[in-house]
Amino acid sequence: MATKLPLQSSNNINVGKAPAASRGGKTIEEMYQKKSQLEHILLRPDTYIGSIEKHTQTLWVYEKEEMVNRPVTYVPGLYKIFDEILVNAADNKQRDPSMDSVKVVIDVEQNLISVCNSGDGVPVEIHQEEGVYVPEMIFGHLLTSSNYDDNVKKTTGGRNGYGAKLTNIFSTEFTIETADGKRLKKYKQVFENNMGKKSEPVITKCNKSENWTKVTFKPDLGKFNMTHLEDDVVALMSKRVFDIAGCLGKSVKVELNGKRVPIKSFSDYVDLYLTAANKSRTDDPLPRFVSFVNSIATIKGGTHVDYVTSQITNYIVNIVNKKNKTANVKAHNVKNHLWVFVNALIDNPAFDSQTKETLTLRQSSFGSKCELSEDILKKVAKSGVVENLLSWATFKQSKELKKSDGSKTERVLVEKLEDANKAGGKESRDCTLILTEGDSAKALAMAGLSVIGRDYYGVFPLRGKLLNVREASTTQITNNKEIENIKKIIGLKQNVAYENVNSLRYGHMMIMTDQDHDGSHIKGLLINFIHSFWPTLLKVPSFLVEFITPIVKAKHKDKKEPLSFYSMPEYEAWKESLRGNATGWTIKYYKGLGTSTSKEGQDYFKRLDLHKKDFVWEDEQDGESIELAFSKKKIEARKSWLLNFEPGTHLDQKEQRITYTDFVNKELILFSMADLQRSIPSMVDGLKPGQRKVLFCSFKRNFVKEAKVAQFSGYVSEHSAYHHGEQSLAGTIVGMAQDYVGSNNINLLQPLGQFGTRCSGGKDAASARYIFTKLSPVTRVLFPKDDDVLLNYLSEDGQKIEPTWYMPIIPTVLVNGCEGIGTGWSSFIPNYNPREIVANIRRMLNGESVVPMDPWYRGFKGTIEKTASKEGGSTYTITGVCEEIDETTLRITELPIRRWTDDYKQFLLAMKIDNVSFFQSVGAYYDDKSVDFELILSEEHMMIARQEGFLKMLKLTTTIATTNMHLFDENGVIKKYATPEEILEEFFHLRLQYYEMRKRVMLENLEQELLKLENKVKFILGVVSGEIIVNNRKKAELVQELRERGFTPFPKKGKPVEAAVAGAIDANEESSDVIEESSSATFVLGSDYDYLLAMAISTLTLEKVQELCGDRDKMKEEVEALKKATPRSLWLRDLESLDMELDKLDSSDAQEEKERQTAQNKLRAKGGAAQIKPRGRAVAKKPAPKKTTKKASESETTEAMDTENNVVEVVKPKGRQAARKKAPAAAPAAKADDEDEMVDLAQRLAQYSFGTTSENPSKAGETSKPIALDDDDDDEVVEVVAKPAKGGRKPAASKAAKPPAAPRKRGPAASKKQAVTEVVVSVSPDKKVRKMRSSPFNKKSGSVMGRLATSSSNEDEEKSSETVAAGNASRPQRATRKMRYVESDEESSASGNDSEFDDIEDDDDDE
Repeated sequence: MATKLPLQSSNNINVGKAPAASRGGKTIEEMYQKKSQLEHILLRPDTYIGSIEKHTQTLWVYEKEEMVNRPVTYVPGLYKIFDEILVNAADNKQRDPSMDSVKVVIDVEQNLISVCNSGDGVPVEIHQEEGVYVPEMIFGHLLTSSNYDDNVKKTTGGRNGYGAKLTNIFSTEFTIETADGKRLKKYKQVFENNMGKKSEPVITKCNKSENWTKVTFKPDLGKFNMTHLEDDVVALMSKRVFDIAGCLGKSVKVELNGKRVPIKSFSDYVDLYLTAANKSRTDDPLPRFVSFVNSIATIKGGTHVDYVTSQITNYIVNIVNKKNKTANVKAHNVKNHLWVFVNALIDNPAFDSQTKETLTLRQSSFGSKCELSEDILKKVAKSGVVENLLSWATFKQSKELKKSDGSKTERVLVEKLEDANKAGGKESRDCTLILTEGDSAKALAMAGLSVIGRDYYGVFPLRGKLLNVREASTTQITNNKEIENIKKIIGLKQNVAYENVNSLRYGHMMIMTDQDHDGSHIKGLLINFIHSFWPTLLKVPSFLVEFITPIVKAKHKDKKEPLSFYSMPEYEAWKESLRGNATGWTIKYYKGLGTSTSKEGQDYFKRLDLHKKDFVWEDEQDGESIELAFSKKKIEARKSWLLNFEPGTHLDQKEQRITYTDFVNKELILFSMADLQRSIPSMVDGLKPGQRKVLFCSFKRNFVKEAKVAQFSGYVSEHSAYHHGEQSLAGTIVGMAQDYVGSNNINLLQPLGQFGTRCSGGKDAASARYIFTKLSPVTRVLFPKDDDVLLNYLSEDGQKIEPTWYMPIIPTVLVNGCEGIGTGWSSFIPNYNPREIVANIRRMLNGESVVPMDPWYRGFKGTIEKTASKEGGSTYTITGVCEEIDETTLRITELPIRRWTDDYKQFLLAMKIDNVSFFQSVGAYYDDKSVDFELILSEEHMMIARQEGFLKMLKLTTTIATTNMHLFDENGVIKKYATPEEILEEFFHLRLQYYEMRKRVMLENLEQELLKLENKVKFILGVVSGEIIVNNRKKAELVQELRERGFTPFPKKGKPVEAAVAGAIDANEESSDVIEESSSATFVLGSDYDYLLAMAISTLTLEKVQELCGDRDKMKEEVEALKKATPRSLWLRDLESLDMELDKLDSSDAQEEKERQTAQNKLRAKGGAAQIKPRGRAVAKKPAPKKTTKKASESETTEAMDTENNVVEVVKPKGRQAARKKAPAAAPAAKADDEDEMVDLAQRLAQYSFGTTSENPSKAGETSKPIALDDDDDDEVVEVVAKPAKGGRKPAASKAAKPPAAPRKRGPAASKKQAVTEVVVSVSPDKKVRKMRSSPFNKKSGSVMGRLATSSSNEDEEKSSETVAAGNASRPQRATRKMRYVESDEESSASGNDSEFDDIEDDDDDE
């Protein structure tokens, strides 16, 4: 028994050996031996010739005069020693091209094989170094060869110096014979006993013409455990002879056992296989390649086979995957369908082993190229391989899809499924599966099941939109859990043509989605899913049904049951039928199923027949319609389908049965159009609907105070009927505010926080709840407020939302570019320079031709060059900036547009050559706005980069094209534009029309306001004079009198029917409506004259008359100025305002660049890097403005209306406030949004011209400081005791001003340092203190008060106060009344807009 030895770690050692063995073991000499090379080869033959055991393998052999692919039992070693001699004979063809024959004899009976080849024989000469004849040395001495010099390119099979010696060693007898015609010697020598014994060489004379070599050997069969040359081995050797014949071609005649091999070319050789393959037609896979390297049969292939097949497979893969988008065929799949024959001559080939079964040499070292021509590749593609691959792909897909097949079972386990009790049983054909859009819709369906029961109805919620399976890959489909669940629940099986529903778990599938565009898309995707895999199911009556719910409900206060509408056109028609009588109706919109209550859900299911619609299959047109909507092969047809869309198209929900064609053409097309509109902007304003909603709400809110993006996105959702995710909306807002290089040239919103940088292409923006934004100053210049009334505003859910498009003063789609992909179309438009656009518009206004524009990106320092032009557009190359600092240093200071800095840094770090990093160091000095890389290279790598070109090597160029500029035109029709000038041309004519409209509308409004002012003056004078009695009269009588006296009626603008019906009113409107309704019972309808009757009692004064007269005269001037203005002058005025804003942007950018360069130089200095000279960003040249004199400037200003409308900073006051009844002081939170821009009282007074003084001025207090205001033609002195507030216009210097007097003390109030303005008017002895509000006009006034004040002139300039007598010849003189106007800073900022002349706006100032 074995004993365990102590302290040993190896289990093998721990087992003790038998004592006899351990003591009587081998000696040291026996254990450790050294063998000669010959002994080693015989002892370990597998290292040299492969296995010497029998192997069975399916191989091609030659027997019965044909190639046969069958299992072969052979000894690889024996096959190898035969092959070595045969390859040597073939190699001689490379040494001596005149070689013309190879003769092979395989004598089974004598166990003898001989190979004889013509051509140069082995030199019969004694080797001077070895002292033996060369034939003996190369056939009888190991490690001898003529192939050792690797500096010489050789295309032979020999390499390592073993070759024929191995055949000699494994033979009982080996004879070498050669005739050397050059030396006229013939040589013969015999080796025996495994090269252990050799005879003396026999050398005889020969003729000069004799040149040949013959090797004859008898294999030592004992060493291969064989007794004779077996049939399989002979067949395999015969096949190798045919291989040689095929490789050497027609110039060499090959014989086998005295019979010529019938192969004259490699093509003939290939035909042997093809003939054999056609005969056998077995299902067994055949070898996919037959390859040779220098006549060596590389049965396992290698790099030469990969080199050739990869060219074929790549070509075929592209064709197959284009024909079947879901095939997902890879190169290795193609290889399995190819049979490639390769015969290669390769310089100094390298193999995996001495058996030479696989070539391992790299393709770059082959010494030659084999690039297949396009013709050859096309022939391969037409050979049937493409069809085979398509069939295989279909089969494979089907096999994969079958894995998720369902079955008719009574129970299935699917998460969130509420299964019908009878599903999968005998009554399954009567069961209906309700597929709902999300969990909230499932809840509604579950409420309905309480009415109809759970036996025959199941519910399953879908998670979002189903996959479009028509062109989806098998992997996508098999990995889609939703599809797998539907198949399981219904029991659907792949590749089954269903004629009925008897084999399914459910006999009906009901689709229950929201009544919006996305709901229609989900229906379409489900129909597409069934049609793609089981088209016959759609022909089964009532298999597919839909459940519709009302989109709008109208309830009258006097009626119990509401009216339900299932489509918007149906609702619109009913609304029109009301003819404005909308009182008592309440409207509710039901865009989502989640809007309905459980009770409403139960009501729906109680009337199931009303809500259920059957899809029916009429003919094959239905199938074509489904394909049209979802197949990628129908792109062009889908474009035509969308182009032919007519607004107003809708599906009539009153029909009980819906054909698939009607569904696609009348309902699904609405989704496709909406999707297209969401993806591709309008030519007019360059905005997509989401961006337009953001801009609309910015203007509605007067978004001049910053707010969080998250809060603002909520505001947009509420006020613009935004129906998509808050995340998406926040992303839109962030995108509109981004200003890094490559984003917006003019950002419409300001980025107050981290809105993303060029480091990550904007993806590094902070969360919407952390960042703030507001309108950019330039936005209102681009989109003037005067145009707002001209726009066509949309309405949704009874709510006024954004217009069809805005009307900017230049085409913003060119300024900021756009990119989008929609149904049928995609679009890409680069950014252009706004200054070039403005210059071109000016040229067009002057009747000149436009200058072609090239893309331009704000802040980009590289170059953009046009590289190609064609009919459909141009191609541009965008190049970054790279400088060669010295022999080993490069500096990159700009990247191409949309190549982000972080990604580029990773690219630089990953650059390698031969697994060695290309750069010794990558210095990163960039920041969030600039690019700065310093690259250190070796001189060798610098030379490589210089040769290839820095820009190409460092990927500093990209291309963009203007060949895909699709936009919606003014009529909402998709259109392709070839050039930016074409867009500008179309925009120009439309914009010009809108300037004409603007002038016309503004004139109408001003003239109406002028008429209203004249009526007010007439009314007040009538009341003051006693001609019109207002007190203690019925309103109806008063209205009748006003009508008789010829006062113009101004009806109030009523609420539109849709707003009234929908109850779509803002919160502040609701309170006023309640008051109006409550008082309507006692108050006579007289709204036509409310503009007179609703004036405050304080307006019935002479001052008011004077003020109104001034307003009237001012307005007349405005009307006259506007009449003189032309659309051209209006546009030029707006363009000048834009130029000013662009100047500010450029100035700001230049300052930032200068500061950044300074900071960067400091950092580089600290880091030891080279200093750089500050380089300002190249600003596009601004078109030189025309020089004008003051008079010319004034006349142009008059022509283009008032300059107050020209500049964005000037906020137009909403109305005159001075004579308004004093309102309670407003809280600080209630300040108007534009309070920061309100000028202080002194400046507002300076802007208002009081005209001349009266004839009898009275004295006033001497505590105020007189300031003379020079307003061209009127000299006025106003006493002011105030330090002017910042902002506003400075008053002109006084013509004759007295030194300031000491201020009067006014009790405790004096310590507050109030800004006090005193205006003393001699009118009445009673004192009255009131606040002075700003005038809506900052020009000189022609008011009554102003005209009365004009007569005082220079004689009163020395007085410390101004006294005005408001005299009137037709009226008795009133007693003098002093009025003192005192305004503090706090009061002026807190005062509200309390004039009846205020514009009533629905802006929500809830910042």
